[in-house]
Amino acid sequence: MNSSLLLSSAFTGVQRGPTLLGIDVVWAGTALAAVGVFAVLFAIYNALTVRNPMTKRVKALNERREQLKAGITASTAKRRAKLVRKNQHADKMRSVLGKLQVLQEEQIKDVQQKLAQAGIRSKDLAVAVIFGRMVLPVVFGGVAAFLIYWVDMWPTLTPIKRSGFTMAMLILGYKAPDLFVENKRSKRTDAIRKGLPDALDLLVICAEAGLTVDSAFSRVSKELGRAYPELGEEFALTSIELGFLTERRQAFENLAYRVNLESVKGVVTTMIQTEKYGTPLASALRVLSAEFRNERMMRAEEKAARLPAIMTVPLILFILPVLFIVILGPAACSLKDALVDTM
Repeated sequence: MNSSLLLSSAFTGVQRGPTLLGIDVVWAGTALAAVGVFAVLFAIYNALTVRNPMTKRVKALNERREQLKAGITASTAKRRAKLVRKNQHADKMRSVLGKLQVLQEEQIKDVQQKLAQAGIRSKDLAVAVIFGRMVLPVVFGGVAAFLIYWVDMWPTLTPIKRSGFTMAMLILGYKAPDLFVENKRSKRTDAIRKGLPDALDLLVICAEAGLTVDSAFSRVSKELGRAYPELGEEFALTSIELGFLTERRQAFENLAYRVNLESVKGVVTTMIQTEKYGTPLASALRVLSAEFRNERMMRAEEKAARLPAIMTVPLILFILPVLFIVILGPAACSLKDALVDTM
C-alpha cells in the first residue's frame, strides 16, 4: 500500500518542462529532432537510390499517344472501366458542387490550366481541387476546434490565441490545394526555364541538319530527357501531337498552354509563323536562343547582387554573436579572474 502511494505521488509530482505559447518545449524539441532524423534518412535514401526520371513520363506520353490514336477513348475494356470509375468519382464531386452552386466553368478552366502547367494531365483533378477548397477547411477547422476546445490539449492558450489558431487552420485548409498546385507549377516552370536555351540550340542544329519540325522536337526530347526531364516531356508530347493532330498550330498552342513561360510563348509564336509563312527556322531560333541565354545570365547576376542584402540578417543573428563570444570570451574570463583575485 505504501509503495503504491509513493509511486502515484512520484508520477503526480513530476513537473512539466518549460512552455512556450502553451506548448511543452521539451516535447516540441523531441518532435523536431525526430523530424530531423527522418529528413536525414530520407535524404540519404534519395542520394543512394538511382532513378530514371523519364520512366513515368514515357509511360504518360505513351498513354497520350494511344489516346490520340483511338480518338481519346479507352482502347480496352479494362482501361474503359478504369476511366469510368475515375469519372464517377469526379461526377459525384461535380454534382455536389453543382447543388451548392459553387462550380463555374471559368474556374474549372483556370484550375485545369494550372494543373497542366504543374505537369498533372488529368482534367478531372480540377474538380477535386475545387472540392478540396470546400472540404479541407471543414476538416482542418474541425480537427483544430476538437483539439483546442473539446480535448483542451493546450489549456494555457488565451481565447484570442485559440480563435486565431482555429482561423489559421481554416485558411490553411482553403489554401492547401492551391499551395500544392502552385508549388509544383513553380518548380516545373523553373526547371523548364533552365533548359530552354539548350533545347533551342539543339533545335537549331536539327533544323540545319534537315530534320522536320516534329522529328526535331522528338530528337531534342530524347537528348534532354535526363538533364531536363520536364522539358523533354513537353517536347515529346508536342512531337506526338504534331504527328496526330489535324492542325499543327494546335500542337504549338498546346505547348504554350502547358508551360507558364513567356519565352515558350515566344518560341511558339516563332514556330507558328515559320509554319505559316515559310521563314527560315534556324535563324529565328538562333536569335531566340541568344536572347534567352542573356536573360538567364542577367537573372544569375541579379541573384548575385541580392546576396549581400540577403546575408545581412544571418550575419547579424548567427555569425556576429559567435564571433564576439570567441573574441571577447577569453578576455572576459581573464577580467573576471583578475577581479576575483583583487577582492
